[in-house]
Order: sequence, then C-alpha cells, then structure tokens
Amino acid sequence: MNANASPKGKPDYVRPLDLRGGRVDMAHGAGGRAMAQLIREVFARGLDNEFLDGNDGARLPWPAPRAGARLVMSTDSHVVSPLFFPGGDIGCLAVHGTINDVAMMGAQPRYLAAGFILEEGFPLADLVRIVASMARAACDAGVPVVTGDTKVVEAGKADGVFITTTGVGDLAEGIDCAGANARAGDVVLLSGSIGEHGMAILSQRENLAFDSPIVSDTAALHGLVADLLAAVPDVRVLRDATRGGVATTLNEIAAQSGVGFHLDEAAIPVQPAVAAACEFLGFDPLYVANEGKLLAVCPPARAEAALAAMRTHPLGRDAARIGVAVADDRRFVQMTTRFGGRRIVDWLTGEQLPRIC
Repeated sequence: MNANASPKGKPDYVRPLDLRGGRVDMAHGAGGRAMAQLIREVFARGLDNEFLDGNDGARLPWPAPRAGARLVMSTDSHVVSPLFFPGGDIGCLAVHGTINDVAMMGAQPRYLAAGFILEEGFPLADLVRIVASMARAACDAGVPVVTGDTKVVEAGKADGVFITTTGVGDLAEGIDCAGANARAGDVVLLSGSIGEHGMAILSQRENLAFDSPIVSDTAALHGLVADLLAAVPDVRVLRDATRGGVATTLNEIAAQSGVGFHLDEAAIPVQPAVAAACEFLGFDPLYVANEGKLLAVCPPARAEAALAAMRTHPLGRDAARIGVAVADDRRFVQMTTRFGGRRIVDWLTGEQLPRIC
C-alpha cells in the first residue's frame, strides 16, 4: 500500500490484474499506474475499511482520554518460511504477532499499519491469499489495518514477501506488565500447551507427516489479556513466548527482574504429537516458538484468580501454573524434571529453528 494512489479513485486501467496467473513485477513498485492498480485491486480491496482513504497516513478516532492513560506502540517484521503453514500463513501471523506485542504491555490494541516487501515474480494469487488472511485476522480481532506501504525488489533479493506491521493501543492507568516487575515468590502461569507453531512450521518446511497433524497456534491474545487484567489488574509481567519459546522468554524476564525461576516440567502442557515430534527431531519443546501462548507472572495471592480468569477464555482453557520466581542473584531458570532431578534451563544458544515468524 502507498497512499499516493486512492483506492476510491477510478483510474482508467487498460485491463484488470490477472489475480490467478499474474505475478508481481518491478512496475508494481515504481510509483506509477501499475503500482496504483496493485494497491487498488489487491490491498485496498482486500483490507477495505473506512480509514484507507488514499492519503499518506490515516486520520483515526481515539478512545476518550482517561486520566493516566498512555499510548503503546510496537512494530515487528515477519519473514516466516514457508509463507503458508498448517493453521496459518504470513498474513494472519503479521496481524497476530503485533497485536500480541501491544497486548503484552497490558494495552488494548486499536490500529495496525502494514509494510510489504514483495519480490519480483511473486504470484499475485498468493499475494491476494495473504492479504485476505490479514483482513480476516484483523476483522476477527477488531483491530483494522489503516495504512501501509509497498515496495518491490528484484528477483532473488527477497523470499517472496516480507511484512512489517506496527500496532498502537492504549494502556489504562495502573496497569504495568513490564518484564522488570517479577518478584521472588511470584507465580508463573502459562496459557496453554507449547511448541505447536514451531513444529507446524518445521513439518511443512521439511515435508514431514505425523500421525496427528500439528497446527500452528497463531492467535490474537488481547481478548485473553483483557479478561485476565479485568480479574487481576496487578499482574506483574506478561510476555508471549515466541522466538526461543518459554525457556528464552523466562530467561529474559529473569534478567530484567533480577530473580530466578523454578519450573515444574510435569506441569508444563505439551500436546502428545508435539512431544513426539520434538523427541524424534531432537528439539526441546521449551525452546520451540509459540504464536498464541502467553506467560503471566503474578503475586502468589492472586494466582488462582488469574488462572481461573484465563481458563474461562477459549485461548486459555488449558492454562497451567508452571513455576515460581525465586531470589537468585545468578538469575537462573531451573526446572524439576519428571524424574525428580533438576536442570538449568539456559538461554537459547544460536538459532534452533530459523524463520519461524
């Protein structure tokens, strides 16, 4: 998208785009008639809403100001490979990922912007499919894509399509879910089973078939967060366990807060198909990426109320209490295994599974 071409305008195009057999070419990023046509027939048509009015930005209504309310903003780039995978694609992933980043601050997401880097030769049919997926995800979440940009690069200079999304939202007074807030004694909650997204990507990438298909958990978590904070507004930390999985996310929180964590392996939900795939392929599910799961750290007296609130939401029905924060100057994350031993759950070293988001 680029606002230089108005989706509401009616230029006299020579012929409609071939959205079934056509491909992106350099002219679609050159700023002329071909680019205007691509924007009008793919992006504006697919993402149609009242704010996409052809200008270089969007004029947006904002909720009535509340005392102490703050603006939250987050941006994320998406380079997942393959572009289409069981349970989703780069389009819905780009919407969900940025909505979740805003939501993990405790904020209500309001609007999204999207930037597309397209590779010359990319099938227009696939682009239409991706934009339609974004539109469905944004509509379902109630967070519209209100502005954006499109660039085209030469064949071989990208990998089909890359998408950057930016989200803005508003944060109510008194809500503070930043990573530095965990305290010794706090309880760690996990919203559901782990590892589905990473294993779904890997199975598609490597053409692996399992007895039980593994489907990505990609989802927008702001509704779950809203229910949780309505019940327990003093949640200390919220974080979605994406790249690096639960293990890396908890190490990040430990480093920010200056505490350690003790986990109970038996309490961490993992689907049998994911556990079997990880065992077969040599992956630890604790380090496998998720796109629809969150970690919540809350005061011990509020843990049961938080857990109950999460379990009433469809995305939190399998929520579990998986560990506690402890005083530890070394800021270690440790885990009691199913066999009664204890091991360090260290930072992820290197890239266990690249290009998963």
